[in-house]
Amino acid sequence: MTQEVKSNYYKELIDLQDAEGVEAQLQALLEVPIDSVSDLENWLKDEKELGIKIDEAMTGHQVDFYRNTEDADIKSTYLHDQQVIQPLLMKYEAKMNEKFCESPYAAQLDDKRYGLMRRVRESKVKLFREENIPLMVKEQELSTKYSEIIAGLTVEWDGEEKPYPFIQSQLDNLDRSVREKAYYAMLEAHRQIKPDMDSIMDELVQLRHQIALNAGFENYRDYMFVVKNREYTIQDCYDFHENVEKHIIPAWNRLAEVFKSKLGVDAYRPWDNTAKLMKNPPYTEVSDLMDGVSEMLGKTDPYFADRFDYMRENGLLDLGDRKGKSPGGFCTTLSVSGDTFVFANFSPSFFSLIALIHEMGHAVNGYLEFAEHGPLEEHQHRMEVAELYSHGMELLLLDKLDRFYPEEEDFKSAQREELRRAFTMLYGPLSGDLFQHWMYTNPNHTAKERDEKYFEIAKRYGLSPVDTSGLEDVMGILWADTLHYFQVPFYNIEYSISMLGSLQILENYHNNPEQAVELFKKGASADYNQSIADIYKETGVSFDFSESAVKRMGEFLEKVIQDIH
Repeated sequence: MTQEVKSNYYKELIDLQDAEGVEAQLQALLEVPIDSVSDLENWLKDEKELGIKIDEAMTGHQVDFYRNTEDADIKSTYLHDQQVIQPLLMKYEAKMNEKFCESPYAAQLDDKRYGLMRRVRESKVKLFREENIPLMVKEQELSTKYSEIIAGLTVEWDGEEKPYPFIQSQLDNLDRSVREKAYYAMLEAHRQIKPDMDSIMDELVQLRHQIALNAGFENYRDYMFVVKNREYTIQDCYDFHENVEKHIIPAWNRLAEVFKSKLGVDAYRPWDNTAKLMKNPPYTEVSDLMDGVSEMLGKTDPYFADRFDYMRENGLLDLGDRKGKSPGGFCTTLSVSGDTFVFANFSPSFFSLIALIHEMGHAVNGYLEFAEHGPLEEHQHRMEVAELYSHGMELLLLDKLDRFYPEEEDFKSAQREELRRAFTMLYGPLSGDLFQHWMYTNPNHTAKERDEKYFEIAKRYGLSPVDTSGLEDVMGILWADTLHYFQVPFYNIEYSISMLGSLQILENYHNNPEQAVELFKKGASADYNQSIADIYKETGVSFDFSESAVKRMGEFLEKVIQDIH
């Protein structure tokens, strides 16, 4: 499966190789006198313009690296950004934040427009420690090392060397023996890289713990809650964990019996927990995938398809698998261009189809935001908001999966599978969140203890209905499959919170499709200086993960699945 890829998809308006030149621009900005509120507003505008030039170049270099981790020149450029430019930016960001917070005019800025930014900057001033800069650079180097190892991971399959995503796609196979073979191949692949994964994670945990101690915190978990400026507490997270375990897991166990019956198996084994029940992969070539997704988006709203087609025509999509390409998928914004770029490394599978739709939710959100408010600034990035529109897009297209699954039973299976995925998004990220709470509040744990804790938590949540007999000692290594633990720590619970909102979008869509889509677009273009709750409200849903909300949406989701006969 091949796809022509373009390299000229971002604008390089600043030479990051010239570190002295970059520093000179930052220093000049720092020395600008501010003698009035209007001076401060103009200074913020100039700071933003320089920042987006740097951001687009660095984003482009990072995406280039993910697209080809084996190119020495691309890697060198990316590492220069991380090892030279990033420390420079950290140092000057701290100075800019101090300049802003110390200005007597900061308090006179319009709170509706600048309030969120002011709170974030004040928080960063309190958190900044110069001694943490080299630790954060080292953290990024370890993250890069993880990407390189995973990108180079291959598995022997029927006498051929196959990329890891191909093996993952075989977990969808209707033939149970093929699924089992793929599962054991996946475990074997992880055994090969286990020492490297343990070494990287051990060092990351210690680095992050020291960063937190330097900033005056007892542990990295507490530090990250302040870094993320979360609009809820640590206790709220623990309550959410418990509410899902109380209301969602019993429903998941009931649904597992339904899926087990559909599969015709007596025991629901780990390789059955991934079965999709559709006869064939949804596509064979990337062009077929793009044709179909464009149609699905267009049937939902013409604007959605317009953005997708534009991205396709302008080299802003890199889909499909190839050796040396980093794993996973993401959507990133290009601040100068106003564009979004979707990256994915998947073999043909149901998951790869849904992943593209998911990332297009992010892309549509990005385009609507840019059109309405210009580039989204760093302080406005809240994943509880971003993931609402990616999960929401998946559910808005649920009734159009027949584009890839025209046979009625396959179509129903695909819908059930997407809704089953919604269930997994309610408990899976939460178990990952709880795992990280444990890791970083117990920073001196061993690799063996980490594996055991991961498996213990997984058995409480997603593996609750799964027969894991004989695999208890090996399944704990699969935490290394989750790049978030390495590259974006504590980015997990946002998926589950936003899924509750996305299920409300689906509920609205069932009641009034046109209105639900319009509210989706309204929320996706809302002023991101608002609270998360206000943005959710503009989308027609509630920012609520209380016990009653978890119970209600769990019952709704279970009913929708059962209604698909």
